[in-house]
Amino acid sequence: MEATNLLPVAAKKFSNIIMTLDNILIPVEKLNNSPSQQDGLDPETELDLRILGCELIQTSGILLKLPQVAMGTGQVLFQRFYYSKSFVRCPVEITAMACITLAWKMEVGQMEIRNVINVFNHMKQFRNGEVFDPVILDKNYVALKNQVIRAETRLLKELGFCCHVKLPHKISIMYLRFLLADDNKKLVQSTW
Repeated sequence: MEATNLLPVAAKKFSNIIMTLDNILIPVEKLNNSPSQQDGLDPETELDLRILGCELIQTSGILLKLPQVAMGTGQVLFQRFYYSKSFVRCPVEITAMACITLAWKMEVGQMEIRNVINVFNHMKQFRNGEVFDPVILDKNYVALKNQVIRAETRLLKELGFCCHVKLPHKISIMYLRFLLADDNKKLVQSTW
């Protein structure tokens, strides 16, 4: 007996994602009046928090021995998230952990969230001049792990599961080659 399709086949509305300069991800209105500013955070503090989050992602990625593309992806996800949500309502450190976790999964593959939590704990102890102690697997650890998982879910939902990131580094190297400037190590390094 031959199987028949009883439902009509609908044409695909969304078969791919097209990003161009005319189709920007963040409208100018959000750039000039972010959710954090609407919650009363001044632009300078917001910029400092954006930089801090990216530094946390970069440093944790280095300590976790991730490729640079994973750290760049995490930083882009972090920036996109905070153009939809406020720094006042979503803690920077938890969001940074969620971003590096998601970027790790996207760019590298399998990972253990315990490693991310241990690295962030190590960085905090270093900043505070404390003795390095590993995270104890107790109820505080479980609560933190659940916070990171919830933040990762919130991140995915807020970005509409559109986590595709096309980093500009490959394109910049291509342009430097075209301009015959790819031998300039300082210029090439500054693109990263």
